[in-house]
Amino acid sequence: MNDEYNLQRFLTAQAETYDDALDILRRGVMCTPYMDFIFPRFSSEADGETQYSISSLDEATAYLDFPILGNRYRESVETLFRLVDSSAREVFGEADARKLHASLTLFSEATNEVLLRSVLAIWFDNMVDEETMIRIGQYN
Repeated sequence: MNDEYNLQRFLTAQAETYDDALDILRRGVMCTPYMDFIFPRFSSEADGETQYSISSLDEATAYLDFPILGNRYRESVETLFRLVDSSAREVFGEADARKLHASLTLFSEATNEVLLRSVLAIWFDNMVDEETMIRIGQYN
């Protein structure tokens, strides 16, 4: 399989931690160390670039199309859908809620999947992350 974007880096990071991260998320909390590779996003001015930053909308699409990664992302987002009585700030804290918002915005733009758009609507009042949208505009 061609791995133009080195998506293997996400598989490696998730190999020993994904199940734990998902269990924690199901309990309505999330650990900061897992955010970058469970809910990846563009690098930001505030956070800088990380090993798990997504570089383009095409890479986000490739991530969703990668069977294991796409399925895990959807599973994680589906878990959020079940936590509708909570807020992003309650589950993730202020800084990680911003990261989640950026991730959901990016991946919602990479696909027309109802699940991603629904969680963005529920958790962020259908508001997109402005910085992410600006970056998408730069890459299109």
